[in-house]
Amino acid sequence: MKAITYQFETDQFQLNEIDIPEIGKNDLLVKVKACGINPVDAKIKFWKGAIPEPVPSPYVVGLDVVGEVVKMGKKVKGFAKGDEVFYHGNMFKPHGGLAEYAVHDYRTVFHKPYSLKNKEAAAAPCAGWTAWRALVEKLKVNENDKVLIIGAAGGVGSYAVQIAKHVCKAKKVIAVASSQKHDYVKSLGADEVIDYKNTNVVAKVKELTKGKGVSKSFDCVGDDNDIIAANSLAFNGEMLELVGVVRPDKYDNVFSKNITFHQLALGAAHGFDKNSLTTIIDAANGLTDAMLNGKVKTPQLITVDFEGAIETLNSILDRKIMGKVVLKV
Repeated sequence: MKAITYQFETDQFQLNEIDIPEIGKNDLLVKVKACGINPVDAKIKFWKGAIPEPVPSPYVVGLDVVGEVVKMGKKVKGFAKGDEVFYHGNMFKPHGGLAEYAVHDYRTVFHKPYSLKNKEAAAAPCAGWTAWRALVEKLKVNENDKVLIIGAAGGVGSYAVQIAKHVCKAKKVIAVASSQKHDYVKSLGADEVIDYKNTNVVAKVKELTKGKGVSKSFDCVGDDNDIIAANSLAFNGEMLELVGVVRPDKYDNVFSKNITFHQLALGAAHGFDKNSLTTIIDAANGLTDAMLNGKVKTPQLITVDFEGAIETLNSILDRKIMGKVVLKV
C-alpha cells in the first residue's frame, strides 16, 4: 500500500510502498478515504523520544482518519465490514492514516454520520475535539464569559471561536490572529480580532474589557503566548494552555489574581484506562452533534494528494496554514 513514512534518521517524510498492517484483537483495519493533517504529525521529530521501545518501522503518522472497515479483531463489537467510520488515532502507534490502510482500537472509533462528508469528518477530531474539550469540558465557558482565543485562525482556533460563540454563547469572543486573517476569524463568530504583530495584545484586551480583562483564555499557539493568555485574565480568571505547560512564575500578579490553570492533551487518553477513553468519546459526540445541528461548521479546508500531504507536513510548523488540510485518498 502507499503510505507516508517518517524517517527517524533524517527527520524526513517520504512516500513508500509498504505492507498492509496486521491487526490486534481489539483493532479495526480501515481502508482510508481521508486523513486530517495536524501540527502534531509534523512535530514527530520533537516527540519521537516518547515512542515506546523498540520503535516500530515503518512508522506512519496521521491521527484523524475516515474510512471503511475491512477487517476486525476477535474482540471487536458493534462494527461490521463496510461500515463508514472516523476516529482520532494514537500518536504512539505506527499505523496512522496518511496511508491507504490504517489500524485503530475499536473502542474510540465512531460510525460516520451519512450527512457528514469525508473531508469534514477528517478535519474535525484533533482540532475540533480538542477545542470542544478545552471550552466545554475544561473551561466551561458560558454566556457570562468574555473569552480570549490566541491562534484563532488555525485548526484548533477555528473550531474554538465557533464553539465559544455558538455553542457556549459567550458574551464576547476576542480572537488573536494576523491582520490578513481577520475577516476569516470574524466570519467564524469572533466579536473582536487583535493583530498580534502590530498590537500589544494584553493592553488591547484590557481596553476591550474596560480594564478588567477576560474571564477565560485559551492559548492554541505555544511559545510565550501563555504569558499573554495569563496576563489578559481578570480576577478569578481561568486559562488553558494547549501546546506547552503553564508557567505561573512567568505571569504578572498571578497569586493575587486567583488564576486557575488548565492543560489538555486530547490523544493522551489513549495511554491510560477505559475511563480516560470517555474524554475522547464525549468530545467526539459533542462536536459531531454541534456540526450536525449547524452550530459549528468545518473551517476553511483544502484537500491534497500524497505529495501534497508531504508538502503540508514540511510547512505546517511555519503556521502559514489557515483552517485545515486533509489528505484525500
